[in-house]
Amino acid sequence: GISRDDAGVFIPKYVEREFLPEDPFKTIDEDGVGWLVKYSALNGRKANPNLSLSVCGEHGGDPASIKFFDSIGLDYVSCSPFRVPVARLAKAQAAIGRRKKTLVTKKDRILQFVPGA
Repeated sequence: GISRDDAGVFIPKYVEREFLPEDPFKTIDEDGVGWLVKYSALNGRKANPNLSLSVCGEHGGDPASIKFFDSIGLDYVSCSPFRVPVARLAKAQAAIGRRKKTLVTKKDRILQFVPGA
């Protein structure tokens, strides 16, 4: 694992040299952590179809991460107030993209935010 406190020293260099596509503390790593989130969501919903799933923090306000979370069916994202406008736009774009791909649409979710998250 990587400590967020230590990552600021080397992550920008890893991104610059293309060892990492993005800073994993800002945009979800879909193949790694994202797979775990998807796996957990699928299995959690098998056990409880009404399970409400959400994510908060930096990823909750990142457009690329929001698109991914929408694609795997998470219910909510939570982010700091200053990121809400971008998060709402990203969620709307994800919903529109999803509707273009399928005739069956899932219930659109309303983005919520937790102040100071």
